[in-house]
Amino acid sequence: MKRISIIAIIVTLATLCIKAADNIHIVFIGNSISYGALLNDRDREAPPTKAVDYIRANSKLTVDFANCGVSGATTVDFLPATETLFKNVVNAANTFESKPGTIVFTISLGTNDSACNGPMGSPVLPQQYYTNLKVIVDELLTTYKNSIVVIQYPIWYSPNTYNGAMYLKAGLNRLLTYVPEIDKLVSKYASTHPRRVMAGDKSAFDTFKDNYAEYFTPENGNAGTFYLHPNKTGAEILGNIWAKTILNALTQSK
Repeated sequence: MKRISIIAIIVTLATLCIKAADNIHIVFIGNSISYGALLNDRDREAPPTKAVDYIRANSKLTVDFANCGVSGATTVDFLPATETLFKNVVNAANTFESKPGTIVFTISLGTNDSACNGPMGSPVLPQQYYTNLKVIVDELLTTYKNSIVVIQYPIWYSPNTYNGAMYLKAGLNRLLTYVPEIDKLVSKYASTHPRRVMAGDKSAFDTFKDNYAEYFTPENGNAGTFYLHPNKTGAEILGNIWAKTILNALTQSK
């Protein structure tokens, strides 16, 4: 039996609580999964696009968005002080700031942080992952007063994942240590910035673990066939999960 996420249960109520006149502007911060790597038509099939499709189909919201996902990106790459990938986020958010409505930043980082080597800063220890996320979110909250942030939980990848970067079982185990760090960070913001920072859906990890053959593109690697990037079906599944967390976050922010 497929497990049912509590996010999925309440999403219908969430959409009813959002005014039809609301406008939202979503900035997706992420890595190759957000970018839509390996998809035939990433502009139409990547998880951010599918998330927006879901929101438009299941609410009366007016939505525009920017996909700032970059292959290989880590939380280190998105630190404001590095003046690299965070610039893309700022440029996207600045185009939305003059428009009516709420800016939603959704952050999906951690997969590359967890690698044993390869991506910038990897392996990122859980305490540093927490600190990096906090620096990014603090900057967003300070710069964009009418914004909310959703921190998505990273999804599963196969423990033999080894392409240009080496992940393997140690990386997957490290990825799991990021979950309580996200929980801790969201809990902290609940006190310091009430109703502005929310968590994603933890069930996404098991959803992809349990359905890896159906939801991922098999890839040839240094340790055999591995599963890291969602295929067209998986990208839509993930996009729908993100969409539901965004709708839920909008309701909580009221």
